[in-house]
Amino acid sequence: MSKDGLYSPRRLSCGIVILNVKGELLLCHVTGHRHWDLPKGGLHSGETPRQAALRETAEETGLGLGAEALLDLGAFAYTARKDLHLFSVVIDRVDPSHLRCESTFVERGSSRSLPEMDAFGWFAFDRIGELCTPRMAALLQHRIGLDALLDGLLASRAERRAA
Repeated sequence: MSKDGLYSPRRLSCGIVILNVKGELLLCHVTGHRHWDLPKGGLHSGETPRQAALRETAEETGLGLGAEALLDLGAFAYTARKDLHLFSVVIDRVDPSHLRCESTFVERGSSRSLPEMDAFGWFAFDRIGELCTPRMAALLQHRIGLDALLDGLLASRAERRAA
């Protein structure tokens, strides 16, 4: 509830869980913080969650992913004021040094414009607990279950190729 006694709406952040066949997750390092995160962000007016997830991923990594390849994982309650709508995809392992973040913010005190994400990497699922915030790690490891998700995505991919 806000100070004026009104309920403030929950914000929706949309992102993509990007996996590769080696069982790794693509994470972005959040500039100025210790943790790594998924490429994600808020909806623009008129956007669907899928469109927002694709835009945010392109802005924060430079990856142009196809909408048809995304598996909709649905919406998850995340914090007291924010929900996440996540999608997932399996892609070929790209070199993280080729990824670039175009989204910027102005650093407090210096007025410098910095990228929202300053590094990228592929990480084994068992490293998520040490790299991500506890809330994100719990979502990825327990609520989504990355091992089962990857198995399902790979099975679906094989079925499409066989058809």
